Amino acid sequence: MTHHSEYLKLQTVFVKPVSDGFVSQSNLNAQWQELNYLELPNFDKANKEYSVFEGLFKASNIELKYFPQETTVKIDSIYCRDASIATDFGMIICNMGKGGRVNEPQSHLKTYKDNDMPVLGIIEAPGTLEGGDVAWLDKKTLAVGHTYRTNQEGISQLKQLLEPKEVKIIVAELPHYKGVNDVFHLMSILSPIDKDLAVVYSPLMPIKFRNQLLERGFKLIEVPDDEFESMGCNVLAIAPRKCIMVDGNPKTKQLLEQAGCDVTTYKGNEISVKGGGGPTCLTRPMLRN
Repeated sequence: MTHHSEYLKLQTVFVKPVSDGFVSQSNLNAQWQELNYLELPNFDKANKEYSVFEGLFKASNIELKYFPQETTVKIDSIYCRDASIATDFGMIICNMGKGGRVNEPQSHLKTYKDNDMPVLGIIEAPGTLEGGDVAWLDKKTLAVGHTYRTNQEGISQLKQLLEPKEVKIIVAELPHYKGVNDVFHLMSILSPIDKDLAVVYSPLMPIKFRNQLLERGFKLIEVPDDEFESMGCNVLAIAPRKCIMVDGNPKTKQLLEQAGCDVTTYKGNEISVKGGGGPTCLTRPMLRN
């Protein structure tokens, strides 16, 4: 069993359902614009979409654990990957780069303490670090994006926690792209789905980092330009080459299938597209085998 993977068979995953994340239509009405959602989600439709999404994990006998409803956090808390990082040595509690999300890490910390889960460390100001900027490439290598959400001080603190444990940290220097207010994480352009296969969007990928993936033997599935904004690159592996992605990315899906992947899609207009958070964002994977 390990936490050090993005693609081994998923055993346990934390999620935050629509009922506890979005809470209500009035909550969505009040918050969607300040949090830079593309459109206002519909609460009832979102609940139905989430029920189907949840069912994909139940169908694969993956244990679901739930972050509870918290009055201190906002609708973005549904994207629960971002507030913490799972490691074999305990959880790392993040410090969010997005102002509207600052209370989420503390709510994660409370949940982990309530579940008697070990905590390795806490990223503290002025450091910022978000889980969407972090991806395990293998058992000993963690990639981290230097972005508007994850700063140099946050990366330094991450290194201080993991390098003594013989984990190598590879930093990907990400571009400005749409600027400070956009949600642009490392996992916006990278989804590892096997030890030697990753879905990528190369036009926004740093050359050095892309070459490092190739040097490590990764075959890259290239997301076409017209499927980047619809989150073709946001793919969650629930086992090697078995993955979940947002419906509406047929070219990427076909490329995955041609590479021998079993792909399941879900309709994510309300829970994913409008808030900019695909299946990797909606989950905090824990144990993999």
